[in-house]
This record gives sequence, C-alpha cells and structure tokens, in this order.
Amino acid sequence: VQLQASGGGLVQAGGSLRLSCAASGITFSSYAIGWYRQPPGKRREWVANINRGGSSNYADSVKGRFTISRDNAKNTVYLQMNSLKPEDTAVYYCNIQPMRNDYWGQGTELTVSS
Repeated sequence: VQLQASGGGLVQAGGSLRLSCAASGITFSSYAIGWYRQPPGKRREWVANINRGGSSNYADSVKGRFTISRDNAKNTVYLQMNSLKPEDTAVYYCNIQPMRNDYWGQGTELTVSS
C-alpha cells in the first residue's frame, strides 16, 4: 500500500497551492481519506478528511481556506489550499481513516513565507 503526497513547495502568505495524494494497493473508493500535517517541532495533526461519499470535515484552523476533494477514477485525493498563512508551514501527509501507522508515506513539505 502506498499513499504518496505531492505538490508541496514554497509560497508567499496569501497564496494558493494544491496537494495531491495518490493511492495504490487499496480499493481507493472504499476508504475515507484524511490529510494531516506536522509543523516544525510539533506533533502531527489532522487537517481534513473526505469520506467515501464525498462529505468532508476540516480542522478549525483551515476551515474556509482549504478544500478537500477526491477523484476515485484516479485514486487521488486533493487538498486545495488558499489564503495560506505562515502557520500552515508543515510536512503534509495523507492516510486512510481510521489511519494506519504502516500507511504513512514520506509527505510533502509546504513552506509559507511571510
């Protein structure tokens, strides 16, 4: 099983970026998928999730700025991030929900400059 996040980079505050999570080795459409992030020096935290039917939930810190979506035909989940803030700087990961420790990929790094 692989859940590979990509699309990170360096952006200025107020900018936008879209992350992708490509899954393989699972029946993708059968799983809820979550995005998580780990800011420098802090614990990993949940950001957003999307269930099999497409319903989504967001952490308060990103609500109204981030949008999660999925394309089951491409086995991919996206995280559209708008109005980025320096506190969004983190390594972003995706996982199924409930998450499995053996499904964590390498993550993708986002740096938001002020």
